[in-house]
Amino acid sequence: MTLEFRVIGVAQQMGSKRAFVPRGWTRPIITDTNRNLKSWQTLVAEGASHAIQQLPASERTLLMEGVRLTVAFYLPRPKSLPRRVTAHTKAPDVDKLARSLGDALTRIVYQDDAQIVDLIAMKRYAPLGQSPYVDVRVESTAGVVPLAHDHPLFELAQ
Repeated sequence: MTLEFRVIGVAQQMGSKRAFVPRGWTRPIITDTNRNLKSWQTLVAEGASHAIQQLPASERTLLMEGVRLTVAFYLPRPKSLPRRVTAHTKAPDVDKLARSLGDALTRIVYQDDAQIVDLIAMKRYAPLGQSPYVDVRVESTAGVVPLAHDHPLFELAQ
């Protein structure tokens, strides 16, 4: 199965977790430092669910094997940023953005985000005049690197 969809909105990064034990309790409450994270993950889950409904009924199953997640984050471009600046080298970190998206797809597209064996992620500024968005592609993979010695990933797999 291959699933592709777009989520319109400003991607939110995975924040740090905080735990505290209220007076009289025996178990901690765990909160996230990013207040916008839950609403972002809900938006991603809704986009994935809608895309799944567009698939043939026979393909609407939870992926249980390895998954390749390809994601492109197009974030708001500050008005004060010179046009010559094209690389998005500021916060948020692309890995934290990918983690929040991967968590949002858990139990919607795949059983657990630990199944992500290939991750291809990038962050860019959204084109002028366009709202920020994220393009997502999720597909099954065996997680096998091609045997061609000239493949750039071959050296990383050694």
